Amino acid sequence: MTLAMTSDFVRELLDSDGNVIYFPNSTLFTKLFPNGLSIDNVMFTIPGINLDIYWYGFLIAVGMVLAMIYAFSRCRKFGLDIDRVTDTVLAGLIGGIIGARLYYVIFSIENYMTEEGTLDFAEIFNIRDGGLAIYGGIIGGLLIGGIMAKIRKVKLMPMLDLAGMGFLIGQCLGRWGNFFNQEAYGYSEAAGSLPWGMVSKSILNGIYFFVYPDNTSVVTNRAVDMLAHPCFLYESLWCLLGFIILHIYSKHRKYDGQLFLMYIGWYGFGRFWIEGLRTDSLYLVNNDVISLKVSQLLAGTCFIFAVIMLIYLGIRGKKQGGYVLYCNTDESKALLKEAYKKSKKGQNESLEEDEHIVDDTAGDTVGDSAEDNVDDNQHILADEFLNEESPETEEISEDIHDETLEVTHEPEEENIKIEE
Repeated sequence: MTLAMTSDFVRELLDSDGNVIYFPNSTLFTKLFPNGLSIDNVMFTIPGINLDIYWYGFLIAVGMVLAMIYAFSRCRKFGLDIDRVTDTVLAGLIGGIIGARLYYVIFSIENYMTEEGTLDFAEIFNIRDGGLAIYGGIIGGLLIGGIMAKIRKVKLMPMLDLAGMGFLIGQCLGRWGNFFNQEAYGYSEAAGSLPWGMVSKSILNGIYFFVYPDNTSVVTNRAVDMLAHPCFLYESLWCLLGFIILHIYSKHRKYDGQLFLMYIGWYGFGRFWIEGLRTDSLYLVNNDVISLKVSQLLAGTCFIFAVIMLIYLGIRGKKQGGYVLYCNTDESKALLKEAYKKSKKGQNESLEEDEHIVDDTAGDTVGDSAEDNVDDNQHILADEFLNEESPETEEISEDIHDETLEVTHEPEEENIKIEE
């Protein structure tokens, strides 16, 4: 059973409150929600202060957190110190939010002007109702995050590799905020027959005036086939697939920065054709002569740039006999070793407690000294802290082994002197 898009249905839809979404061609959806799916862009309201928490902001925040967790969990695989990366990521998040808002405001500046012709700063800083552009967020995040990476001495290319995969996580989840805001949709005649073609009051109005810009009201018999492409869903699934591919390939990457180039190429290619469907895009130029969408132009440019660079760096690497990943360099090993030593200092109290426990269990057994047991515990902690696949493990283990030899050898020298 499907829902017929008749003139009566269109009139009823236009008279509704606008918070109900339908998928008329979906039999399953129609059975589950015969009266449509009622949605609200407000997730909940905090009692007492009456502060609305929006789905849009909540989903973006969750996406950011998941991206950070993923990046932190893979820092050592890329030869990066997690403490330095944390500072870089936090700076990138701040830059991303600022950049996303500025990008949106700049290309829709007419919506933020007062009647007197001045900027409405209250509306510019009001991001709770939406108005964040992903490409602006990427640009802002890279700019501010890059500056912090320079300050904190974080190698930029492996950091960008992690950032690219993190962006895909955040974009995959954050795009669902557009669903609750009833935005990021598109139109083509083919959408009228798609099982996932969607419609609501605000979507129908948006599509109709996109197709018939000179009309002042919706003509119902013209609107009966006007279903929308859920572009937010297309982009969410595209980012999910891209993340899976990059995550798998990350174990076989040839050089630092390759994953980031693959990210901007993958996302640029998908965004180019998805943006071509959208009817609520930001335009660089939009008149009777030419219509040029900002994000579509940028997406196409990013795709072409990424393909050229991937080919160039691939050929260059073959001529040079390959590249050296940063995680395999002496610099990376030294930084991770320094980070490990700092963490080891913080474990001194735990080591002392372990020493007393070992003394109690060992008793007066000949050949077992407190120093031996402390060294054994140091080896165990080192193995737990550093994965065997980490590039710095061998060097740290050798240092600890040398310290062990020095500690165990000194008592023997003292015994010899006493006997003499």
